[in-house]
Amino acid sequence: MSAVNETQGIGEAPENVTAAASDDSGSGDMSSDATSGDTTAPEIAVQNPEAYPEVEVGELAPWLGRLVAGLAPRADSFTARFVGDAAMRELNRRYRDKDKTTDVLSFPGGETPEGRHLGDVVISLPAAARQAPEETPGVEIRRLLLHGVLHCLGHDHETDDGEMEALEARMRREWL
Repeated sequence: MSAVNETQGIGEAPENVTAAASDDSGSGDMSSDATSGDTTAPEIAVQNPEAYPEVEVGELAPWLGRLVAGLAPRADSFTARFVGDAAMRELNRRYRDKDKTTDVLSFPGGETPEGRHLGDVVISLPAAARQAPEETPGVEIRRLLLHGVLHCLGHDHETDDGEMEALEARMRREWL
């Protein structure tokens, strides 16, 4: 899993890049408020340009909205994007100098004219399926999204002596 600081949006060059990764190695775009009627709910964008059927946007977007609101109550927006291995390999090469695919990359956000963007998380659905073949796709997707959100919040399992891993284990019990 990686953290890459990028406030411009997925696919555009960030000004500052930081990395932390675990290399476990038709558009279906949707934006939604986390809870209907709640004007403080973050705007959640779920992008599925490959139209992977495992990405159930109607179920995933509300869950992701609750997750972001619960873990980052001051966030105004968050984006999740699902890609294939080739696109993920290119992102991993561009932002981390690693010429291989990975399961998830996190691009922490920041202040924008529209408010506080928590960040962008990109998931390679094929990589996710390979690393958890006995898991239902929805559970693995949510696990990777939780991991990515924690990176967007500044946690880094590669440098924190197990703090993020312990936090993520607690969060999995609550959110998965």
